[in-house]
Amino acid sequence: MEVIYGLIPGMVILGLIAVGVLFWAARSGQFDDMEGDAQRILMDDDELPTQDSNELNEVDSASDKDSSSPQKKGGE
Repeated sequence: MEVIYGLIPGMVILGLIAVGVLFWAARSGQFDDMEGDAQRILMDDDELPTQDSNELNEVDSASDKDSSSPQKKGGE
């Protein structure tokens, strides 16, 4: 029964800390945009800018040339 005299103030302190964290999160903007992240994950990012896609095509064609050449093995 004596342990309850320590548990009650401890739980009150933890509750006040939790409420403080909740208010801090609300003031810092943690709950401003609840739907943005959920919608952002569903958006397609398939289109690449033309400059980047040209560079990617050059890299792909260079790697295709490397893979089409016969590879020499160490013993041959």
